[in-house]
Amino acid sequence: MRRSLHRSNMKRRTLLAGVGTAAAGSVAGCTSRLFGGSPDGVALDPQEDQIADSEDLAYPAYGQSLPSFELPAPLADETFDSDELDRTALVTGVFTFCPAECSILLRQWVTVQRRVADAGLTDDVYFLPITFDPERDDAAALRDNAESIGADLDAGNWLYLRPETPERAKAVVEEELGIGFERTTDSDRLPGYDFTHLVVTLLVNPDGVVERAYRGERLDPERVASDIERVAAAFDDE
Repeated sequence: MRRSLHRSNMKRRTLLAGVGTAAAGSVAGCTSRLFGGSPDGVALDPQEDQIADSEDLAYPAYGQSLPSFELPAPLADETFDSDELDRTALVTGVFTFCPAECSILLRQWVTVQRRVADAGLTDDVYFLPITFDPERDDAAALRDNAESIGADLDAGNWLYLRPETPERAKAVVEEELGIGFERTTDSDRLPGYDFTHLVVTLLVNPDGVVERAYRGERLDPERVASDIERVAAAFDDE
């Protein structure tokens, strides 16, 4: 596969990580351009609503590489290897028992999946929600979630990724992808077993470079679908 940027071994600073759900939304007023120009390997212009320079964020952001990971995709009976990515992709961390933000986010993803299908790009895009709750999110729970939100599994481009253990989930989702989460037993909405977590969606191009990092669960599906179309078209022209 093509991979135009080398990964840095530098640990990302946790500044602005925002593990709690209250910090998961977009930060108002941060719309100034933070970049002097577009880095190599990206199709889109700099993200004007990015809240800080990419290197100052916990998660990979504009112009940075998606970390390497291999995870089972149990509903597709395969293993997904990020180093073999050859499509534009949306990537996030979720847990399917989440009663609020994860459900809201993934329903927005479903709208994007339909927009992508209408544009004839089903085979050019992956939707990759990674569970950080593998103890409860087994194959049956993941399939139930797909049915409840309306995800089209038959399209072949929606892959739930499930780390084998909670430790593996922590290593991939939090340590590699910078999507912080913490299990808590002190919760009014899910007594005894809940998570506080960052809500962020990464838009990654077929070379494994991040084009957008959308914060919060209330995405603009039209914006995301438009960004996907532009990225897919740019790489289709190569």
